[in-house]
Amino acid sequence: MLKPKTIQAFVDLLAEEEKAICLLLIEIINKELADAGAKIWHAHPVWFLDGNPIVGFSMLKAGIRLMFWSGVSFEEPQLVAGTGKFKDASITYASIDQIKEIDLRRWLTKARAIQWDYKNVMRNRALVRLK
Repeated sequence: MLKPKTIQAFVDLLAEEEKAICLLLIEIINKELADAGAKIWHAHPVWFLDGNPIVGFSMLKAGIRLMFWSGVSFEEPQLVAGTGKFKDASITYASIDQIKEIDLRRWLTKARAIQWDYKNVMRNRALVRLK
């Protein structure tokens, strides 16, 4: 995949099913985190609150992986923990009908309320809980 410079460019590179998934995710994320900044970060769309990464997605062979940087702390069984080094957790969508809007909205509410400080992880030399 090329390295897109905008979120729209990222979406434009996808096949139709993946594009539909991403457009729905973008719509819901933008609505629930209206005050968040969004950009391409490490080649993937990511939303930030006060410079701290909150949620983003990427393309995998299995589908679109939606990742919450502080997702392990949400204690949501549908979200799969990352490597354990950080507090990330994710879910992968292979089709648009797998997206349960009520769950996504709940996770986005938790993403605002529960945050680990990724913005300053190097300076702090560890993850520190912000909220």
